[in-house]
Amino acid sequence: MSEQKPVVHRTGLLGELSAEFVGTMVLILFGCGVVAQVVVGGLGDHDSIAWAWGLGVTFGVYVAARLSGGHLNPAVTVSLAAFKGFPWSKVLPYAIAQTAGAFVAALLVRWNYTEVLAKADPGHTLKTQFVFSTLPGNGVLPVSEWGALRDQVIGTAILMLLVFAVTDLLNTPPGANLAAVVIGLIVVAIGMAWGTDAGYAINPARDFGPRLASFITGYHSAWRDQYGNVYFWVPVVGPLVGGLVGAALYRFLVSPFLPVPGPGPQEVGQTPSAET
Repeated sequence: MSEQKPVVHRTGLLGELSAEFVGTMVLILFGCGVVAQVVVGGLGDHDSIAWAWGLGVTFGVYVAARLSGGHLNPAVTVSLAAFKGFPWSKVLPYAIAQTAGAFVAALLVRWNYTEVLAKADPGHTLKTQFVFSTLPGNGVLPVSEWGALRDQVIGTAILMLLVFAVTDLLNTPPGANLAAVVIGLIVVAIGMAWGTDAGYAINPARDFGPRLASFITGYHSAWRDQYGNVYFWVPVVGPLVGGLVGAALYRFLVSPFLPVPGPGPQEVGQTPSAET
């Protein structure tokens, strides 16, 4: 019988950051790509956008989950640090990697759709800025930055509450490695129900990275909304606050009442036994 080769574990922060970079890049390639196709290509509709964003999340998580957990979102990373023991020392590096992945992906979308963006909006105005980053009321409805901030807090709270629920081994998590699919469906549902007031960014990296990419490629009004107000902070601050709110709701209203595997303190990540 041949000798079994030892398994080489390529662990470490660099691998985690690389996974977050690529996973978030995959997310934005599908997300910004579908908005470009709908807004300037005339192919598809709002449901196309919601589904492609959700599938982008699913595929991005599958890319990154084994190495980094597949956060793809600084709001997720901060919430995990606050409530699940994720190291605070990794929060900023993860956020930078996620934002960098989103930035590079948006540059690719911008490059690929150069001709149709120029035809639809030669001045590179707010008309097509929406391809890359969000606006209050999607740039057309009477929603202020404060209304959009409220929306982002609520939307991201919903996201984190549900992400904590479907990834908690003491609850009823999806089996057969389907958690990424369910998380993608959560994003689809949020897009279909909470997309009016602020375009459901629910992710600081998803908005800031593409916003920066659009700014350096000709969208000089990228940091402001249709009213001329500085807006870029809303889809950054709102999701960070909302993520903590949603995580806290799960931590204090659901988690304490779940069955534990036996007497004594709950062991993190342990599934309740059949006897419990």
